[in-house]
Amino acid sequence: MKDVQALVFDVFGTVVDWRSGVARALAEFLPARGGAHLDPFAVADAWRRRYQPAMEECRAGRRPFTRLDVLHRENLELVLKDHGVDLASCTEADLDHLNRAWHRLDPWPDVLLGLSRLRRKYFLAPASNGNILLLANMAKRAGIPWDAVLGAEATQAYKPQREAYTRTAEILGLAPHQVCLVAAHNGDLRAARKAGLASAFVARPTEHGPAQGTDLVAEDPWDCVAESFVDLAAKLDC
Repeated sequence: MKDVQALVFDVFGTVVDWRSGVARALAEFLPARGGAHLDPFAVADAWRRRYQPAMEECRAGRRPFTRLDVLHRENLELVLKDHGVDLASCTEADLDHLNRAWHRLDPWPDVLLGLSRLRRKYFLAPASNGNILLLANMAKRAGIPWDAVLGAEATQAYKPQREAYTRTAEILGLAPHQVCLVAAHNGDLRAARKAGLASAFVARPTEHGPAQGTDLVAEDPWDCVAESFVDLAAKLDC
């Protein structure tokens, strides 16, 4: 980590608790549209399960790069149909507001303090599959102190494509080894390391709920392993 000048962060799951935030929005939306019997957390999980397949269409070249807000909206309509919600009862404004639940996610409790300490020493930016407006709105609402808003729209690539990592370093004018990805997902870190980035793992054992069975521990010898962003700051002498 001695050469690292910038920390870039996976966002969904690592920085913010997407599941609780999306379920909260669904709990407000569903009852008035015949979905009072539905579990908002189960619907949130179903929406999230469509995330990787939708991006894979772009990664595989079967579809041009399409920003995440558009993919989320398409997936939302499919998920609502799957759960018996009558889309004819929903206005465009209703669906747009619900789709922007991803803009209104809350950070984990350790995030703001940890980032404020890390920012004293490092350049901080998201390295997310989210688009710029989504990430900027999220940061403004929650007070997340990014130095820049990057992500898939800037790199025109979805993780774990190599370009998602190397182009992030290029945008910052740094060599890959001068950039460290911070993530709660071992697979994301493996792809970043393969692209030449440094790696830091911070576990989020309830990202997928209380029965989560993946990414509970660091599975590889990452450059840094921490229990929280505050712990990460301490380990990086911030």
